[in-house]
Amino acid sequence: FPFKHLCGAPHFANPPTVIVMVGLPARGKTYMSRKLTRYLNWIGMPTKVFNVGEYRREAVKNYSSYDFFKPDNECAVKIRQQCALAALRDVRSYLKDEGGQVAVFDATNTTRERRDMILKFGEENDFKIFFIESVCDDPSVIASNIMEVKVSCPDYRDCNKTEAMLDFQKRIECYKKSYQPLDPDRYDRDLSFIKVIDVGRRFLVNRIQDHIQSKIVYYLMNIHVQPRTIYLCRHGESTDNLKGRLGGDAGLSPHGKQFSSALARFVEEQQLKDLKVWTSQLCRSIQTAEHLGVPYEQWKALNEIDAGVCEEMTYDEVKEKLPEEFPFDLVQRVEPVIMELERQENVLVICHQAVMRCLLAYFLDKSADEMPYLKCPLHTVLKLTPVAYGCKVESISLNVEAVNTHRERPEEVKRGPGTLIRRNSVTPLTSPESNIKKPRIDDLDEAPIQELPPSVSALCSSFSSSSSHI
Repeated sequence: FPFKHLCGAPHFANPPTVIVMVGLPARGKTYMSRKLTRYLNWIGMPTKVFNVGEYRREAVKNYSSYDFFKPDNECAVKIRQQCALAALRDVRSYLKDEGGQVAVFDATNTTRERRDMILKFGEENDFKIFFIESVCDDPSVIASNIMEVKVSCPDYRDCNKTEAMLDFQKRIECYKKSYQPLDPDRYDRDLSFIKVIDVGRRFLVNRIQDHIQSKIVYYLMNIHVQPRTIYLCRHGESTDNLKGRLGGDAGLSPHGKQFSSALARFVEEQQLKDLKVWTSQLCRSIQTAEHLGVPYEQWKALNEIDAGVCEEMTYDEVKEKLPEEFPFDLVQRVEPVIMELERQENVLVICHQAVMRCLLAYFLDKSADEMPYLKCPLHTVLKLTPVAYGCKVESISLNVEAVNTHRERPEEVKRGPGTLIRRNSVTPLTSPESNIKKPRIDDLDEAPIQELPPSVSALCSSFSSSSSHI
């Protein structure tokens, strides 16, 4: 394995972590990878997913059939190995040179040989390795995953759904022949990992060694895949909103009371089963919920940020007396709300502008730089619906007049440097440009290049010409 030139590299005081996914296809590995990446970025740990399937699709432009995944298809096995090495090389670059703290290596990694190779890679680069294995034998769950995600992936763009389903099921059978699950009792007893069994029905946790691993385990034990809808809105307009004052604990204005009634009608029209309503402990949030006619739960964590010396000042007074921006870190306070939202089904959260921005940044994968400028207008409900690898958002105005409390990003901030790290790309970006770098397929011992090296190009060419005979 070509990592010899990395021996003797300096050791990190706080080593980066490589999360290694394990499991048969259609077990939710990519779903967990992306969701976990979004969470870790949100709590301030720069994280990136490296999906080996994307590297493989870049190397082999035209997927023909499940024959590519047969364990005795030597040509295809070499291509897949090269793709894994290319992804690991990019993992190394991300964690060593690009400011990354956690990399998610998203692949099947179903053999001990592959996992031992990754462990060696971690040892030689001073990376901690944490495995997440997804185990599921429920045919209905597997079929649902294939239909929802797999049949629409680029491999099957020219197939009908029935053909795609059959081919993917045969692809799974190819992997089953060589699948070696993590063994907590003997072979893998000294490794750090979590087994997620039957989509979270049971968990097996082994040798958790640090804070990041414990955060990962806690998060994975709280998420679920049941269909649900989350509604976010601010309280109705308050009397302090009319005066442009920050903070305080004012009650609703006449328009705010109209919104409270309109919100009650909106919720009734949604016909949601077992809707839970959460509010802050502040007067304007509670008054907004009281018209709903349903029980509601008050959360101190949902209270608006403490404006400190700016409390009850107007925006103009703040600008005059305190021209510098004061950053507010809400994430730590709001994290328990996110965890409980992940556990629940249908929830309406009635909160405040800064808190709503923080929640929205989590669901929409927005950076800390973007968070303070997310638009969360009064008298508007944001409907969030989790989908396969993300979250769909709908903005629904209830047509009740309100003041505009949004403040645009200052020009000097707009002109500042672009965000260094983008979320959930196959390969990290270094600028806000749209020219996404393609996965690079070459030997990890070689310098990074954009084109496929001759050896892999030859493999791909050989496979394309012979695939009909394999």
